Amino acid sequence: MSVRLPSASGYVPQVEKEQKWLPILAQKLSVPIPSPLAKGTPTEDYPFPWSIYKWIEGEALTRENVDDLNQFATDLGGFLVELQSINASGGPLTGAHNFYRGSHPSVYDQETRNSIKNNRDTFDEGILTRLWNLALDSRWELDPVWLHGDVAPGNILVKNGMLHAVIDFGILGVGDPSCDAAMAWTFFDHESREVFKAVLKMDEETWNRARGWALWKALITYEENKLTDVLKAKEAQNVILTIMEDSESTLS
Repeated sequence: MSVRLPSASGYVPQVEKEQKWLPILAQKLSVPIPSPLAKGTPTEDYPFPWSIYKWIEGEALTRENVDDLNQFATDLGGFLVELQSINASGGPLTGAHNFYRGSHPSVYDQETRNSIKNNRDTFDEGILTRLWNLALDSRWELDPVWLHGDVAPGNILVKNGMLHAVIDFGILGVGDPSCDAAMAWTFFDHESREVFKAVLKMDEETWNRARGWALWKALITYEENKLTDVLKAKEAQNVILTIMEDSESTLS
C-alpha cells in the first residue's frame, strides 16, 4: 500500500479529488493509475484527511530504464489521449486547487518575465521572450478536457522497460491539456519529442503553450536553485537550452 499525507491545508483538495475521480477514470484507462482503498480522517495528531492506495509495482521513469524512447513516447501520448477523451462533465475546473494547470499560461506571466530578465546574462532574453509570447498568443477554444497536471518522470512508473503506470493525480483538473505535454522538452530527445507530438495530435498553438509551460517551470526552477542547488539548476538550464535549440525553426 501507499499513503498520501498532505503537508499543508492547501494540499487537502488533492486527497478529495483523487478519492472521488480516480475510480471513475481508472475504468476508462488502459494504463494503471492509483486505486484508493481508504480515506483517513483528521485527528489531533494529524489535522488533515489522508488516503491509502493500492500499491503499484514499478520504478520511477529514467532515460536508463526505458528500452525504446520512441515507443515510450507513443505509449505515454496514447495514455494522455485516452485521459482527454473521457467525459469531463462535472470534473474539477482548473484553478487554485491544482495551481492553475489547465489554465492559460498567462497566470504565470509576470513570474516568467521576471525570471527571463533576472537571468539574461545566462540565457538569450530576446529568444525566451519571443517563445513566451508565442505561448500567450493563443487559447484553448475547445471544451475543457481531463489533464493530469504533473506529467513528469517521478510520476510515471516503468516495468520491463515500458510504461507501466501513471501516479500522483493530486493536481488533476479539467481545462487546456497543453500543460501535460511539457515533458516533450524535459525528458524526450528530438525524435521522440516529434513522436509524442504526433500521437497527441496537438496543433501548433497548443504546442506553443505546452512549450511555454515547460519554459516557465524550468525558468523558475533555475531561478530558485542557481545559488543553492547546482545539480537542480543545471537540470533546469539544460531544459531551457533544449527548448531554445528545438525552437530555432519556429523563430526563424
